[in-house]
Amino acid sequence: MTVLFYPAYVSARRAFVKFRLLLCLAILLPQHAVVADNKLPIGEFSRNSLEGWEHKSFKGNTQYRLQAMDDVTVLTADSRAAGSGLFKEQRIDLTQTPFLNWSWRIGKRLAGLNEQSKAGDDYAARVYVVVKGGLAFWQTKAINYVWAGNTKQDSVWPNAFAGEHAMMMALRGPEASLNVWQTEKRNIRADFKNLFGEDITTIDAVAIMTDTDNSNGSVSAVYGDIWFSKD
Repeated sequence: MTVLFYPAYVSARRAFVKFRLLLCLAILLPQHAVVADNKLPIGEFSRNSLEGWEHKSFKGNTQYRLQAMDDVTVLTADSRAAGSGLFKEQRIDLTQTPFLNWSWRIGKRLAGLNEQSKAGDDYAARVYVVVKGGLAFWQTKAINYVWAGNTKQDSVWPNAFAGEHAMMMALRGPEASLNVWQTEKRNIRADFKNLFGEDITTIDAVAIMTDTDNSNGSVSAVYGDIWFSKD
């Protein structure tokens, strides 16, 4: 489920029903943050904090909880035929901190799905970044970094609901081990240039989602801290 939310247009543009969350983010006021020690925190789960994160439900509720695991507090996600996500609206200057860092693991794959179709647009874990379009909602852009269940690692494709407004990138695929932490580091500015052909210098939000509302399946995932860095 890739989602953008913009209430004024949802009823008129049903094709964007899974595009709603990002469009909501597109009209929120920016927040400003200070970079310290080469690190700009976004999700400080290890500090037992969800400050600034908001929940949005689309079909049922994925259960997101801060829990201790191996002496560290992490964010767990459990989805049973549900689709909801957490998002944090924050203006990020990619000229200063272009790299997005995080860790994640999953306990079960959503196997057998055609992830390039609307019926298969579910993922055990995803982290995505959003560039707002303001009132010109069709200009909103997003990159979805997903843990795919049936798509080869490093594959890239347009989202089934949002088309080329939201590009999908399988950072992990069915070959990745279950219940093993994986660490990610992406140059967001470079990825936007490669995927959209534009030099994007700021983004407006980061979101997390574990969703099974299309497939009616069940999965669990764990997310570690999320932050931007200079290098």
